[in-house]
Amino acid sequence: MSPAGPFSKPDIGASPADIPGLRGAPVRTPIRGSGAATGPGLWPAVLGRMLTRQLWIELYGLPGYAQTLRSGRVTAFAATPRDFRPVDGAAGKSILNGRFVLAGTSLEAPAPADPWNRASPSRTFATELHAFVWLASLMQEGDRGAREALRLTLSWGNTFTRWSPFAWGPEVLARRVLALACAARRMGAVATEEERVRLADLLVRQTRQLLRPPGGLAGQAERLIAAAVSGSVLAGPTGARLRRIALARLPRALETTVAPDGAHASRSPEAAMELLLDLLTLDDALSQVAETLPPPVAATVTRLTAALRLLTLPDGRLAAFQGGAASSAARVAAARSHDQNAALQDVTGTVGGLTRVRTPLLTVIADTAAPARGAWAGAACAQPLALEILCGRDRLVSGCGWTPRAADRQGLRLTPGHSTVTLGETSLGEPLGGWRAELMGARLISRPYAVTAEQRESDSAVWLEVEHDGWVPLFGLKHQRRLYLDQKLDELRAEERLYPADGQSATVRAIATPYAARFHLEPGVQASLARDRRSILLRGHSGRGWWFRTDGPDVAIEPSVHVDDGLTRRSLQIVVRGSARTDAETRIRWKLNPAGAAGDPV
Repeated sequence: MSPAGPFSKPDIGASPADIPGLRGAPVRTPIRGSGAATGPGLWPAVLGRMLTRQLWIELYGLPGYAQTLRSGRVTAFAATPRDFRPVDGAAGKSILNGRFVLAGTSLEAPAPADPWNRASPSRTFATELHAFVWLASLMQEGDRGAREALRLTLSWGNTFTRWSPFAWGPEVLARRVLALACAARRMGAVATEEERVRLADLLVRQTRQLLRPPGGLAGQAERLIAAAVSGSVLAGPTGARLRRIALARLPRALETTVAPDGAHASRSPEAAMELLLDLLTLDDALSQVAETLPPPVAATVTRLTAALRLLTLPDGRLAAFQGGAASSAARVAAARSHDQNAALQDVTGTVGGLTRVRTPLLTVIADTAAPARGAWAGAACAQPLALEILCGRDRLVSGCGWTPRAADRQGLRLTPGHSTVTLGETSLGEPLGGWRAELMGARLISRPYAVTAEQRESDSAVWLEVEHDGWVPLFGLKHQRRLYLDQKLDELRAEERLYPADGQSATVRAIATPYAARFHLEPGVQASLARDRRSILLRGHSGRGWWFRTDGPDVAIEPSVHVDDGLTRRSLQIVVRGSARTDAETRIRWKLNPAGAAGDPV
């Protein structure tokens, strides 16, 4: 039996069936990868990771290794940090009834049994189970919930006394330590003296492991925050020492993780928000032991807060790009609860390569940078110039919403998975799959490509022009997306321009190549094709109508999917198809304007 329980492990390679537009759609040609995932530059990193991983497995797996994690005896807890994330109380009630519901699946484990030696229904379920994401909900059930949380925690400690690659893996370990630190004092209040000492010892050993290699660059800040929070909770010299070590290392880790504009190195808005929530918990923990955030850490909180302000859209949720979900309005509000400028709604600008422009009714946010690379590419998506459009508070155009919680839908990370243009049924990158993903993580591998953006404004309009050269090696074409927002008419006019790159020779020199411009619709958005076959009436949750019009040669409404909190929902997409010459310029124009204007289609 594996440390996580024998869960079913899906193939995390990209499957054509995952790609919107290929299942039940007129075009059934499988999406081809860029070939970068098998390039020679990847193998040195794979071999290096293989050797170092085995080294740590051998070292941490030694019979006496657990003894090295012990420290001075801790018998009390000094703080009760607040996790600012909203809690779903239903999960705790379900656990008290013997049913764990995580990642869209469930497992029956009525007390006095526990889930630790049972087969988990999926890897995502096992990850959330061992990360103790259920703990906060269970703690809401009063003393009964606290006693059950204590029983499950000590049972986990008995089952996983020895280090194991999954249960003690750095990402799972960091989330579990933070959850335990926030609940430890309350669990200790319903524990016997012996149970309290065992609980404290379990927290000490896991915190010390967090401060040891390996772990990697991505996630280092989260691990150090969890260790610092735990060090604030553990009373006495042991906690103070752990807290001091973690806080000394944290500023450098945050400098690597958070850009000067407040963007996360992964370019995921959700990752930046989750890091901010962790830092707010650390601030609360330190205040309870009469300490303050170190100045560099406090400055990072300020930058993350300003960035979150711009990346929060009018519906109260996040811009969903680069492996980051839109999250929920309640979670975003919790992360912004300390923001003195939280009432600002009309912010525009660029953070982490995401550019936001607006009119009184329209909000457009576009991806104007290349995806993250290397260690930060674990959730990156090959979707250049992707965009989201909100009409009022209705999110009409979005993407498929892929996040790492939907690990079995890796195909949604390919170019057709967001609202952008695809050439030749090819993706500009692809995630690692199989044993390489197990070793390196399912990071996105792609050829480097450049993205440029230019923005201009006047009293009556905003222009945004973005282009990338990712298609040049394959087709010799650049893609330019021109957006024009009319401030008076609340109208968005756009043009997709495909044109030959000067002085470049394509690997595939065909005279023409098919293109597909996709506009994924948020689940629940209604779409009706007009008689002219060029116009589509869209209605969001508010019921207000908007016309999408295009001069593209072939316009269709096709099925799509949207991932919401790890679960896949049905949705629709508008697809404009045609053929682009590789030796000449091709233009596809489209616009979005309120329904009811003169000249509306019938």
